[in-house]
Amino acid sequence: MKTDTTEIASILQVFPLFEGVSAERLEKLAEHVDVQQLGKHRKVYKMGDASDGIYFLIKGTVKVGCYADDGREVIKTVLHPMAMLGELSLTGERHRHDFAASLSHNTQLLRLSTVHLRPLMQENHEFSMRILNFIGRRLQSAESRLESLIFKDARERIIDFLKQSAQQRGKQIGYETLIKHSLTQQDIANITGTSRQTVTSVMNDLRKSNLIYFNRRSILIRDLSKLA
Repeated sequence: MKTDTTEIASILQVFPLFEGVSAERLEKLAEHVDVQQLGKHRKVYKMGDASDGIYFLIKGTVKVGCYADDGREVIKTVLHPMAMLGELSLTGERHRHDFAASLSHNTQLLRLSTVHLRPLMQENHEFSMRILNFIGRRLQSAESRLESLIFKDARERIIDFLKQSAQQRGKQIGYETLIKHSLTQQDIANITGTSRQTVTSVMNDLRKSNLIYFNRRSILIRDLSKLA
């Protein structure tokens, strides 16, 4: 799907990656952008697909993950508007080692081929450094998650997930924090490296202790400082 290049350029300009890039240069990039609109549970890309583009999420929620040898889904990260994905296409990855799929209806992304981004990387040192820093932060996040899987038990990992979700996108209401989401309990299990039954047990235990309240679309943390 194509749309007005001026509108696309104005959207790209909001992403921190393009800070300092001229409006004229963004207009030229916008000529090569594809707008993708996806329904819920639709693949953005699959494992094994050609890794030849980077995506900018402007609406909805997307999960990025892979599959274990036994077929289990492992969710590496859940992304929200203003996030980028598929960035390894800029580092020489030839085929996708993970998948990305929508978690919400009316998910909207901009896709830009790496062929059109590499010239900007060559001519703009600051742009290249922002990409390097972005990939570095993703790597640090992956290492932190690996440490969590090694050193923390299932309950601690689930509570850490709740705390991180609250800090990243929670809405403060007095002492309470409201997190709106599109995740199933199986998704939370796939993120935390646990089982759906464990997630259900821990969440119900936290609710009985009046530390949280939850339904299918939201989680309310009563007092973040007391969540343990």
